Amino acid sequence: MFTVAAPTTLAELAGAAAGGAAPLGGGTDLLVALESGIGRASGLAATSHIAEMGAVELGDHVARLGAAVRLDDLARHSLIVDRYRLLADAAAAVGTPALREMGTLGGNLAQRPRCWYLRSRIPCLKNGGAGCPATEGENQYHAILGAGPCHAAHPSDLAVALVALDATLVTFGPNGERSRPLDSAFANAASDPHAELSLDRGEVIVRVEIPPAAAGGAQQFTKLMQRAAWDFATVSLAAARRVDGSVRLVLGGVAPGPWRVNASVEEDVASGALDADSADALADRALHDARPLSKNGYKLQQAAALLSRAMLTLSQG
Repeated sequence: MFTVAAPTTLAELAGAAAGGAAPLGGGTDLLVALESGIGRASGLAATSHIAEMGAVELGDHVARLGAAVRLDDLARHSLIVDRYRLLADAAAAVGTPALREMGTLGGNLAQRPRCWYLRSRIPCLKNGGAGCPATEGENQYHAILGAGPCHAAHPSDLAVALVALDATLVTFGPNGERSRPLDSAFANAASDPHAELSLDRGEVIVRVEIPPAAAGGAQQFTKLMQRAAWDFATVSLAAARRVDGSVRLVLGGVAPGPWRVNASVEEDVASGALDADSADALADRALHDARPLSKNGYKLQQAAALLSRAMLTLSQG
């Protein structure tokens, strides 16, 4: 049984978090994680009473999206659809309509992996043990890039899209506000025994910011799933060619966090029109460091196919 606080300021929310309370948006993953024992909290602190966390600001400069904004609102917002189409499509690809109406941006970024060893409380790096039983066990949905010691793949669709948009994560904690590139916040996802998104004690997600250079251009988000809908990605890809001609390619479902393709590959895609053979060669180069486990080699094939198709499209403007 949890007590639920209703802070009205960021300082109050951060104070509650420092005392062990978990920030509560939609609760679609948080409550399940707490019930299963993979999360720890002394109480809950609702984010719905803090106005700036529910705000969407889309002026001519930096776009600011509050952590408490609902996924369905992101998917349907006309200016987000117009300027950041891959983000709207990523939000629309999350779960079911009911989950999108409840789930929030911050909750989607901070959710825990759907690894069955983690969720079943089987000893592993993230369950108070050591190593990863998936390396020799059931690993169909685990990571093929950047993994170890933990091999769980991160499930956030929005993280993949936002990294492709060069988003900045803004948090608030005991030392005030902090900003950093979103991808850097996942840098320790495979080695941190407690979380995938790095937050200090008492630090809470306030918003993400998207630079104006990321607006427009050619954008696409593609998500492959075991089922036709309402599932987590086996592999996903956020691909963008900006107005200035630069390219961003970020994979999901293949690593402990969003996986951005090597910058030299992106530059080659941006340099000019590709044919099918050169796109395939670049896709293979982008996945050179992939290390599939015994049962998830299909992810390498899926990722290569998504990359090759997107590279052909983006290289032609």
